[in-house]
Amino acid sequence: MARDVQKIVLRGADDHDLTKLAEYEALGGYKALAKARAMTPEQVTDELITSELRGRGGAFFPTGRKWSFVPPKDKLPKPHYLVVNADESEPGSFKDNEIMARVPHRFIEGCLITAHAIDSEHVFVYIRGEYSGPYEILVGALEELRNRTDIRGDVTIVVHRGAGAYICGEETALMESLEGRRGNPRIKPPFPAVSGVFGMPTTINNVETLIAAAPILLNGAEWYKKMSLSSPKSTGTKLYSVCGNVQRPGTYEVVMGFPFKEFLYDLCGGPLHGRKFKAVIPGGASVPIQNMEEAEATLMDYEGFVAGGSMLGSGGVIVIDDAQPMVTVIARLARFFAHESCGQCTQCREGTAWTTKILERIRDGEGTVEDLDTLLDIGEQMTGKTICVLSDSCAVPVVSGIKKFRGEFEALIQGKRFHPVTAAVA
Repeated sequence: MARDVQKIVLRGADDHDLTKLAEYEALGGYKALAKARAMTPEQVTDELITSELRGRGGAFFPTGRKWSFVPPKDKLPKPHYLVVNADESEPGSFKDNEIMARVPHRFIEGCLITAHAIDSEHVFVYIRGEYSGPYEILVGALEELRNRTDIRGDVTIVVHRGAGAYICGEETALMESLEGRRGNPRIKPPFPAVSGVFGMPTTINNVETLIAAAPILLNGAEWYKKMSLSSPKSTGTKLYSVCGNVQRPGTYEVVMGFPFKEFLYDLCGGPLHGRKFKAVIPGGASVPIQNMEEAEATLMDYEGFVAGGSMLGSGGVIVIDDAQPMVTVIARLARFFAHESCGQCTQCREGTAWTTKILERIRDGEGTVEDLDTLLDIGEQMTGKTICVLSDSCAVPVVSGIKKFRGEFEALIQGKRFHPVTAAVA
């Protein structure tokens, strides 16, 4: 029996229609914003620093520190911009979709608090183009605030729809796209805090990161810090998207440090009837694959997933059971990254293409033992050598998959066939 789980991000969404302004205000909505505006921007930022809130988009950078990097207007007299990364194109991740669809006003409140903290009057929400439902809900929520200047203040929020490019989830490519150009990542420096979108000081945060600002400001940083079952460096709650071969896929919110084994077997219902879990990709397609021994010993926080041989990433949990051939799964991931590469960097453009070609050759029973060493070598050449981390994102699941499930690769190379019923190579 799973333990009770306290909710912060999705609090009240099961019992109330929080897409409506009246219901959100009835639950105390926008009180945190009023409290924030009674504080100086520096005080708001300091409260976030004290809370130890770290970015929920995959980079894990301390949120308050990121806000503090934007120079005050008296030192750099330019407009400040807040850009919200709502692109969420990572395979396996859909929790930001849930946030915008179910608690849009809490998200907007987080945007307005952040705008106050960085002294900004301009907010751009870059939303994944395919998210037509959340887009309409978010626009509807903003329309409810059209005549509520007591809430909006002097801040303008623009919702910009992307065109389906995975690479635009990378912050500098997102800015390029927002400015009307092809979404290619930029070389840094300059960093966004000094020269971001339209050349102005810019803070870029993920949807789930910003939505935590309201409860932190309302209840205090110390209250938020106590919400952890493990490391003091991982505080609050985290949303996880769960998909794949599991009884109850969906979006779950749990406290940092929650046992992954309890999460998979109790909250998510365990494996499908007659199957066993074989592997988990815990943070979206671009993080190392865990075998079940690693996964079942993992605590769900930043440090816990690293200790378990992977990363928290975007929190997109992809569950793989014993009926799935790992070579096919990994080849499919590689093909996705090869398709989404912008092509700027040779290591990524060529590496993702050759990785996909070799993996599909092995999948089709035409590989050689030498191919495995070639894939590991290509992975090494792809990692840490490009403008953005898309190249790494392809190499990481491939390398981890070969190291942890090499037997399946070698069996296919030897001409054996993966049998989906017994989940064995026969």
